[in-house]
Amino acid sequence: MGSHTESKPGQIGPMLLRLVWLALAVVLVVFSGQAAQAQTVTQYSNSSDSANGGINDTSAPCTARFTRTFSVGSSFTVSDVNIAVLMSHTWRSDIRMYLVSPAGTRIQLTNEQGADADNFNLTFDDEASNAIANYVTNSVATSTTTVPPYATSYRPSSPLSGFDGQNSSGTWILEICDAVAQDFGTFYQADLYLTSAPANYADLSLTKTVNNSAPAFNGSITYTLTVTNSAASNLTSIGVTVRDLLPSGINFSSYLGTGTYNSTTGDWSVGTLAPGQSSSLTITATVAAGGGATVVNGAEITTSSVLDLDSAPGNGLSGEDDYASASITVSGTNTAGTPPALTCAAGSSLVNWDVNTWSAGLRSNSYAISGLGTVAFAVTTSGSGDPTLAGVPVTSTSLTGGAATPQNNLYLGYDFFTQSQEATVKITLPSAVPGAQFRIFDVDYGANSWADHITITGTINGASVLPTLTNGISNWISGNEAFGISGSSNTQSNGNLTVTFNSPVDTIYVSYGNHSAAPSNPQGQVIGIDDITLCKPVASISVTKVSLIISDPVNGTSFPKAIPGALVEYCILVSNTGTATLANIAANDTLPANFNYAAGTMSSGNTCATANTPEDDDGSGVDETDPFGAAIVSSSLSATASSLSASTSFALKFRGTLN
Repeated sequence: MGSHTESKPGQIGPMLLRLVWLALAVVLVVFSGQAAQAQTVTQYSNSSDSANGGINDTSAPCTARFTRTFSVGSSFTVSDVNIAVLMSHTWRSDIRMYLVSPAGTRIQLTNEQGADADNFNLTFDDEASNAIANYVTNSVATSTTTVPPYATSYRPSSPLSGFDGQNSSGTWILEICDAVAQDFGTFYQADLYLTSAPANYADLSLTKTVNNSAPAFNGSITYTLTVTNSAASNLTSIGVTVRDLLPSGINFSSYLGTGTYNSTTGDWSVGTLAPGQSSSLTITATVAAGGGATVVNGAEITTSSVLDLDSAPGNGLSGEDDYASASITVSGTNTAGTPPALTCAAGSSLVNWDVNTWSAGLRSNSYAISGLGTVAFAVTTSGSGDPTLAGVPVTSTSLTGGAATPQNNLYLGYDFFTQSQEATVKITLPSAVPGAQFRIFDVDYGANSWADHITITGTINGASVLPTLTNGISNWISGNEAFGISGSSNTQSNGNLTVTFNSPVDTIYVSYGNHSAAPSNPQGQVIGIDDITLCKPVASISVTKVSLIISDPVNGTSFPKAIPGALVEYCILVSNTGTATLANIAANDTLPANFNYAAGTMSSGNTCATANTPEDDDGSGVDETDPFGAAIVSSSLSATASSLSASTSFALKFRGTLN
């Protein structure tokens, strides 16, 4: 991290004479949407330029940081801090920045993040939607750039909420250093925004503990949550809610405590908290994660009726005091599972990465697979900023899955910006297949670096299909998800994960990211998708016929019976129960002698319940291809469909009377 072999071309323009503002205070009054009271935001500016190109590893090394100060003469309790910076610099990821309060608290704003993008023109703000690791596009920062407003906002490396509750008075210091040789830049301006605490507030905080941090698989654990309104608060908070949605690997059993807990949503309805009052909840759960798994369970205060002094309910920031978590590591060792057999009645086809190569960096590819057709792949990533490592996806033998003779697999590598970001490989098959099976290599865990999380889903005609996952030693399974729990080297089988679809599927999705044991900004991680075995489609068809008595001459529509004169409705349902697409389907039905067909009553559709498209009684016209056809000649009724894909059906309904 932070090193590179060559700098990008950049040129710093000549210095212009500029008006210098040192610690100029501008008072802004803003209103919080959380409570009907005003808060005051005071802006302090420092626009004393550095030397031209003065931000470099020689003039501003991390052992002797470049500084700019803000002198705050007013004394008030701080409830929020933002800091904005305008600075040019080629190769943004060379830079580290810190903000230091008069009390000596030092909080890191950026830690060699931003990849090879240029310049800083942003506000560091805890409430920004994206983390600073996502700041990977160039910004404009010159001696003539006018700020504020600044071009964008990002959350800093560490939350600025660490300053909340401190006294404002004194000297605040912005520290900047260049950690890597070659590139350089110029500081132009910074603006410090201090929000004063309101006169009236409730200071809510949350704590969370677990009774056993090393439980056994299938053991019972108890989480205890306590939410407190500080005795220093001068307002009672009503409608307090805490969200603790138990993570995968932890199964809810029961709860006890104040208020109510909804295990489906994770919401604990606490109620009212007066100053100095606390409420607690205990949640008892069963451990479903495998031996060696680390599972982090986080909780946060999500609603409060009044403004909080030093946190914002529901903003998802783990550094605030309204957020708490507890971690367990399941005792014992994990055992690799045995994958189910894949049985292909008509044989199988193979996506073989030794034959079907993938050129480095492409995000999509398609291959003509013998005996099946064209299989298409598309790779996408979620969130802002592209976390894809250079040169991937690509076919590679770097990950072997434990094989003595390595073979190519589809190698995927990412440096995700956030714990929730993920990449998805979509595999679109030319037609539904009865089953599929493949391995994924290197699904594992690196302490304080990454925690692999794989989710596999499938569809058949848009309906969800879930596979069977089989774990390796370095991962455990919960439904269609796999979680890395220990390290596996590139040449080991410990990180292998086997995916098996033993039911028809036409599209497969492999989603790859991190689970809750990963840091908020994970480091680089990789997986490999091995050869994919696809069962060849099988043709199979079924026909059913059902009847419904509509009315009779005696009982009308109330409990009608099959007596002479009764009106009867029939439905013929033709279903493709195989995985091969069927073409030119024709079904015939000879009507019984005691049944008189009612002309003009035929209708068609995909099912008996939806067969409402009118069909005439002849075998010609546009209604014969919409998409189904029907005709009746004498006592013979026929139904047709030009094609029928896997797991679909068509139906024909008609009526008549019994004689």
